[in-house]
Amino acid sequence: MSIIVISGSCLCGAVTFEVNPPTSKFVYCHCSRCRKATGAAHATNIYVEPHQFAWLSGENVVERFDLATALSFAKWFCRTCGCPLPRLSRSGNTMVIPAGSLDQAPIANPKAHIFWESRASWVRVHDDLPRHAQYPEWW
Repeated sequence: MSIIVISGSCLCGAVTFEVNPPTSKFVYCHCSRCRKATGAAHATNIYVEPHQFAWLSGENVVERFDLATALSFAKWFCRTCGCPLPRLSRSGNTMVIPAGSLDQAPIANPKAHIFWESRASWVRVHDDLPRHAQYPEWW
């Protein structure tokens, strides 16, 4: 059985990458940091091990911002267009892939809403996914 490789890129196309499934986690994060980082109601992130990810082009224009007041929060983005990009966790154990940066649909679907209790007051969600106040026990 062959593994389907999923490609991704930034808005201007300067940065390209690929992800080899399977994903370990796929969630909607409603924390205030993710809302600020995305400019949206939540972040939709896919998590894989670092060996499942590869930059194909443009790694030299990837910029990293580490939030100094946070233990592990960071944001990587294209220096040219500002598009959010995959990032290596500070621990080095996980690649966090913004699902919107993928060029094809991921193989799996999101499994949960996390940091649900800190969601924006105007959010309306109409699905039956589990909702967790913080990280779920399976995290």
